[in-house]
Amino acid sequence: MKIGLIGAGRMGFTLGRHLSDFAKSHAEMLCVEGFYSRNPESAREAARFTGTKYYEDMETLVQACDTIFLTVPDGQIANVAEEIAASSVCLDGKTMIHTSGALSSRIFSGMGSRVSGYSIHPIYAVNSKTDSYIHFQDCYMTIEGEGTKTQELICLFEKMGHTIRQISADQKAKYHASAVFASNLVIGLYKMGTTLLSECGFTPEEAEHALMPLFANNAENMERFGCEKALTGPVSRGDVATVEKHLQALDGDAREVYRLLSKQLCNADSQAIQTILDMKE
Repeated sequence: MKIGLIGAGRMGFTLGRHLSDFAKSHAEMLCVEGFYSRNPESAREAARFTGTKYYEDMETLVQACDTIFLTVPDGQIANVAEEIAASSVCLDGKTMIHTSGALSSRIFSGMGSRVSGYSIHPIYAVNSKTDSYIHFQDCYMTIEGEGTKTQELICLFEKMGHTIRQISADQKAKYHASAVFASNLVIGLYKMGTTLLSECGFTPEEAEHALMPLFANNAENMERFGCEKALTGPVSRGDVATVEKHLQALDGDAREVYRLLSKQLCNADSQAIQTILDMKE
């Protein structure tokens, strides 16, 4: 498998380094040829970081590789795919992969049956060009697409240390929303918590520092014990009086978010709290 990457942002750097490091000891399985980007300096930097080549034009990279990863922002994937489809390069037998969580492989449909099209997405927060690859091998991944290379790609990522699950194109949006709930929206909840603490006299900086150990310890307990055993607080102990006080103290979006998320935490033993939350709609 000769791999090329189009796009030299955080995902391109991270995936490219992950693949190229693996290739050093598995040359019989794959070779990472290099990068192309509309920003030449970014592509040169990515090539240096991964020990691969810099390509001055996209057609040359596509011609040189049989497997091409589009590690560009979601809004650019369709345009890049169209450019490749309209190029003079023979695409017969090539595999096209993008790394969007929300978009499906249908975006490659304009290339027809001559191409195997996939979306492969890591359930991982890639927030750094140079550091995110370090623990990248620990993440789950998903693959979606109906080409001829499915098992080969699954085998590759499993050998790289990943658990990889196959999903359908129709599941992509809901799948990606689940990741947003567990990642991006958690930051929104944290910001809501710091805002409430600021209203109690804390500076914004103090509020962030005060809540961080609580947040980090909770995340660690979830990883160690699972969600159910990690849960603490008034809902977990059936403390109706405290939940009522919270609802009285809150208003607007904070009150509604508190109510909705508390309902998610209720179980068969939380009927009294469930009733209070339903009454407060």
